[in-house]
Amino acid sequence: MADENPVRFGIMGCAEIARKVARAIHLSPNSTLHAVASRSVETAERFAARNGLSPTVKVYGSYSELLEDPHVDAVYMPLPTTLHLHWAILAAQNKKHLLLEKPTALDVGELDRILEACESNGVQFMDGSMWYHHPRTAKMKELLSDTKRFGQIKSIHSSSSYSGNSEFLDNNVRVKPDLDALGALGDAGWYCIGAIMWAMNYQPPSTVTALPSISRNSSGVILSCIASLHWEKEAVVATFFCSFLAHESMDLAISGSNGSLHLEDFIIPYEENSAFFTFTSGAKFVDLHVGWNVKPEETLVESELPQEAMMVQEFARLVKGVNISGCKPDCQWPKVSRMSQSVMDAVIKSIEFGFKPVRM
Repeated sequence: MADENPVRFGIMGCAEIARKVARAIHLSPNSTLHAVASRSVETAERFAARNGLSPTVKVYGSYSELLEDPHVDAVYMPLPTTLHLHWAILAAQNKKHLLLEKPTALDVGELDRILEACESNGVQFMDGSMWYHHPRTAKMKELLSDTKRFGQIKSIHSSSSYSGNSEFLDNNVRVKPDLDALGALGDAGWYCIGAIMWAMNYQPPSTVTALPSISRNSSGVILSCIASLHWEKEAVVATFFCSFLAHESMDLAISGSNGSLHLEDFIIPYEENSAFFTFTSGAKFVDLHVGWNVKPEETLVESELPQEAMMVQEFARLVKGVNISGCKPDCQWPKVSRMSQSVMDAVIKSIEFGFKPVRM
């Protein structure tokens, strides 16, 4: 059922991902798209036409115009990372709740300034990681918390990769040092780090170490990288691989003392309305080691809405809590983003220090 007082979104920037989120806003029952903005009105108009937006949606030829619109409650911002600091702070100062595309900033210092602006202006912050909001994610957490079936986490591995063609590797925003200097680490590695920290309930690792297998383009932007995270007290190790140079992968594998969990599409499910993962508990070899005593169990989780629409719906629910019910902004989501950004900073420091461990 549609909400009589939906949260009115403005989209700042007409990046390709904005098409997906515009659809998500349309599908979310408590949200509506009020305006889109680009650096030129022609670009914004093309975006509106290409995506079949309602004639009632405002079209602006500058970001400032959108932020000055008193009817915009919340902003989705898929701008290049280099532009986040300036425009995210301005959005918060204009009392716009902020759904910020990842990576959220170039480093944790920049993100802290964005979060401080959101907090001081009483607006909700959330980054655009959609997979957190799929019901599959909650179901996986339920099994990981089952000490009898899963036990204690021992190792985690995550990967996010895709093979960019020559046009991508030469001209895409994500390989330009003046636009998205974090490259594959920021774009793909953000998901891997987020998944690892989610599995560890956002407990900071003791050390973070980048491995020497790193690829950069001629401008120094990371195209491929591997890193490990270590929790000394818990004796847990995690590794991740992110790349613009390898075949498509979105793997998450978590091994515990009594069980293991695995999925190959954790960032974007194979299908929009359902997703699955496999879970194995109590696995052992049979006599003569010619097979296993159990096979992985496939757990299917249905979803009423695509995960991006569930993200928008949850963000809008929090916005309405602030605007209508007088609630304080939820502090969980800023903490989630800040943890990923902090680990990313540590990976970069490890690379700069000659691939030595960096203590968190």
